[in-house]
Amino acid sequence: MIRRLIRRGIVAALAATFVTAAGAQTVLRFSHTDQQAGARQAAAQLFAKKVEALTEGRYRVQVYCCSQLGNDPKNIEQLALGGIDFTVSSTGSYAPHVGTLNLTMLPYLVDNYQQGWKLYDESKWLAEQFAKAPAKGFRFLSTWEAGFRSMTTREPLNGPADAKGKKLRTFPNEMMRWTLESMGFNVQIMPLPEVYLAIQQGTVSGQENPVDTIYSNKFYEVAPNVTLTNHVYSPIPLAVSEKTWKKLSPADQKAVMEAAKIAAAFSRDFIKNNDDNQLKEMTSRGAKVNRPALEPFRQSVQPVYAKAQEKYGADVDALLKDAAAVRRSVK
Repeated sequence: MIRRLIRRGIVAALAATFVTAAGAQTVLRFSHTDQQAGARQAAAQLFAKKVEALTEGRYRVQVYCCSQLGNDPKNIEQLALGGIDFTVSSTGSYAPHVGTLNLTMLPYLVDNYQQGWKLYDESKWLAEQFAKAPAKGFRFLSTWEAGFRSMTTREPLNGPADAKGKKLRTFPNEMMRWTLESMGFNVQIMPLPEVYLAIQQGTVSGQENPVDTIYSNKFYEVAPNVTLTNHVYSPIPLAVSEKTWKKLSPADQKAVMEAAKIAAAFSRDFIKNNDDNQLKEMTSRGAKVNRPALEPFRQSVQPVYAKAQEKYGADVDALLKDAAAVRRSVK
């Protein structure tokens, strides 16, 4: 009898220890707006896997895709408040919190991925802007890739003349609005999950996004003219809530940072190497891919630089200087 009780006590103690150990694992919430088939989701899943491995199971990242917890502005707002732990979004989406990041959406800053990566990895001006984020409630961990933004429209788009009077959806960003208006579009702001139906119903003529987003959201089905304007380079920095960051031990901060960099490298390779495959797949499904002459588009957006200069002054000069240096060093 006594042995049975002792045995039961040992088992109970072991069980309690197991529950305590299991309960010690902290679940962190990662919210984003990409679809299941998108590159953002693939990188987020890799990030989650690496965080759990590198923290030896102390932390597990639960990924919520497809705007389940909110659109991009809501995700960033919740991040700053500590309602979620991670999000990844266009640099321009963080601009309501760090205003100078609007300038990252200036048109035609870089010409290819290698230039874009060098700009984000080495620009002193960008590093200074990113360093402002912790005071706003979040911090940037690494820069993931989304690609160059292009158009999908119901009607052909061969140049700015075809944009005149057309309603085009974009996300809420001042610089993007200036750019599209300079091309001739009437800008319509709406959340990403509403865009497909809005195009289908004729509320807007089309939308603009990187190729991977166009593909994963199937916008080419309702706006079959895919025009590669490449008007804005649009990477997606991964950010962590500052409240979450401060709760991590130095070792776990290092682990999360390492996981973020691993996922960033994966994201960059995935997007760069997959654009052509996705365009071919869209073409096979009825999309018409157009590679127009870009010079007319470049000329149409020149007023944007003047407006930016008027509002942001020396910050524009600093960013353009860094971008020019990158374009000279990387062809």
